[in-house]
Amino acid sequence: MTGRFSAVRVVSGVGAGLVLVLLLLVVVRLPWIGDLGMHAATVERLRHSLTDPGNPLVDADTPSPYYSPWTVLLGCLARVSGWSVFVVLRVGAVVALGVLGSGVWRWVRTLSGRGVAVPLVFLCLVLLWGWVPFDWSGLLGLESLALTVAYPSVLALGLAFHLWAWVGRVVRGSVGWGAGVGLGVLWAVVLLCHQFSGVVASLGALAVVVAGRPGGRVLARLGVGVLVGVGVLWVWPYYDFFALFGAGSALEAVHRPLYAGLGARLWLVGVVGVVALVVRGRRVGFGRDPLVVFFVLGMLVFAAGGVTGHWSWGRVLPAVVIPAQVAVGVEVAEAAAVGRRVWVAGAALALVVGAWAQVGAVGFVVGRGVLPGWVEAKYREPWEGYHWITRWVGYGDVVMARRVPSREIPAYGAYTVVPGYPDFFLSDEGAREGAVRAYFARGAGGGVRKGILEEYGVRWVVDRGRGSSLRGDAGLREVGRGPRGEVLYAVVR
Repeated sequence: MTGRFSAVRVVSGVGAGLVLVLLLLVVVRLPWIGDLGMHAATVERLRHSLTDPGNPLVDADTPSPYYSPWTVLLGCLARVSGWSVFVVLRVGAVVALGVLGSGVWRWVRTLSGRGVAVPLVFLCLVLLWGWVPFDWSGLLGLESLALTVAYPSVLALGLAFHLWAWVGRVVRGSVGWGAGVGLGVLWAVVLLCHQFSGVVASLGALAVVVAGRPGGRVLARLGVGVLVGVGVLWVWPYYDFFALFGAGSALEAVHRPLYAGLGARLWLVGVVGVVALVVRGRRVGFGRDPLVVFFVLGMLVFAAGGVTGHWSWGRVLPAVVIPAQVAVGVEVAEAAAVGRRVWVAGAALALVVGAWAQVGAVGFVVGRGVLPGWVEAKYREPWEGYHWITRWVGYGDVVMARRVPSREIPAYGAYTVVPGYPDFFLSDEGAREGAVRAYFARGAGGGVRKGILEEYGVRWVVDRGRGSSLRGDAGLREVGRGPRGEVLYAVVR
């Protein structure tokens, strides 16, 4: 029994170490797919003005929920160090991974006295998913984490694990009143850094409290924490946190994919994780185990979003997945200690299958050219970015571009006419979208285009090279071409 347990300890430790090394190497390359441009632009605006950064994507004086305590701190680092925004994001990614790893360690130690449980849980969090990688900020799958490692959501989830461990200490009555104040500040910071992860953190904290069934004195301390947290949210100067409750309808369409293909994306955690939760519930008591309660709360909210069409509620999916994955890691640690080989073998097989499904993430470190065919088939080519335009386009210049390029161009300091992502605080977003459509429409007259460019102070235009409707436009002068054949035009005044 001791030999088998030692083998599990060594294999899980080595596996977790290899995953961590892979993620650190990913930080070096920092692959770009998704929202990286948004976060880079946010840090860049804060570098130039900590007190009045304005909208991070378009030339407008509006607040933004992307100005969080974390991005403000990174903006200060960029301002003091003089480092490029992508170097700052890499530093932030390393710190966030440290916070995530230490948070997992702290919370797992409240659930199990087995040291091997920590690396097992970490492996379950990143590998125990399904056949198809589920890439979204706030999800901890290996490929998703590789693509979002520099996002505030990684730090927010790491802080959430610390929050759950701290709430557990309060529930057990092992800390004083000051802990309630600290918990409130930490809870607010998580919500401000990534609102969706903040909801997950809130459900997890509630689960710890419900399962712990604390007395009145402990509840009073927690109540103080809630009041302090609400106060921090209320006074945060960069945006009105509570105004976000009115943003639901603007976010529904973009979140509908969260409810698609769940079987292929989650079947491993759905099978193995649910079994582990049932085992824990039968042993500890279904209402006394924080993992079971956490899972039930997450399922209720996630299912309610699917039934009612509130697709943005799908962002609580980590509140369903995380407790199930943690339950597997903890239960396998217990099974290994007492020699239950079936549990250990089943979990090992599930982790191998999960690793196979996400093996394409290796390509973010070594590149496509050296990948074997069976790995390359699972690899997604990152975006190339728009660094090539910086030879001509300066900080604060306005660029006319379609929606997809507008997700990347602001990372280099320029503004675009239309934001690359829905912006609840930008009141004229619809007008901007209409202006971009009208500008790039075939048959648009020179007068119409000139008026749009003047209205938004546009100095540059980016469009595809082949099939562009702008070829021959007398109001534009071609100045450069990008690696994908896109053309940069200067606006002729």
